[in-house]
Amino acid sequence: MGLSLLEHIMKLAVITGASAGIGAEVARQLLAEGWAVHNLSRRPCPVPGVTQHLCDLTEESALTQTLPTLEALANSAEQVVLIHNAGLLRKDAVDDLPAEALRQVLEVNVVAPSRLNGALIPKMKAGSAVIYVGSTLGEKAVAGAASYVTSKHATIGLMRATCQDLAGRGIHTACVCPGFTDTEMLRAHVGDEGATAVAAFSAFGRLITPEEIAETVVWAATHPVVNGAVLHANLGQVER
Repeated sequence: MGLSLLEHIMKLAVITGASAGIGAEVARQLLAEGWAVHNLSRRPCPVPGVTQHLCDLTEESALTQTLPTLEALANSAEQVVLIHNAGLLRKDAVDDLPAEALRQVLEVNVVAPSRLNGALIPKMKAGSAVIYVGSTLGEKAVAGAASYVTSKHATIGLMRATCQDLAGRGIHTACVCPGFTDTEMLRAHVGDEGATAVAAFSAFGRLITPEEIAETVVWAATHPVVNGAVLHANLGQVER
């Protein structure tokens, strides 16, 4: 028991949006590898053993209240993995994009990661990592998701800035960009029929599973050789 607790103190994983989908699976895999896993999301992570910090990332004050606890945890840990997984996806277009709706998407997808970086990175020791979960739409676009496309392009920019600003500190970063993954968020956006349709855009003719993306995220978090990389995890997209 004592050794297990020591391992948890040594290895801290902070994940946003681990209430479902990719984030929940990342939490499950890291927990199995002996990490102390802390989740920030509006709903609890369904994985037993994960510490919950219920927090609506669209609200600046909610994150402000949570940061002191996370800072203390990061300060006491020998190794920290910060995984920016939470994402907000809306149906919108550039000619019908209310400013407040855009702000909400940017708050979750870009501003919250930046605030967490500012709070936790100064506490991180060499051997730690900052991993972003982006999207294939971080380097291309589709119609009907203007705010999301904009935010995911910014996510890649934030990761690249992280790489440059942390050079020499022994902390690595990468951005894992999933293709069409079978998650609650995807099905809420395109529906079940739409999910079947977009599966055809994969060279394998199927949706990616959350487990596959989580394996990629966990691997990236523990392999500094990918520092600064954009990792497209999309089964090979068929260009049309």
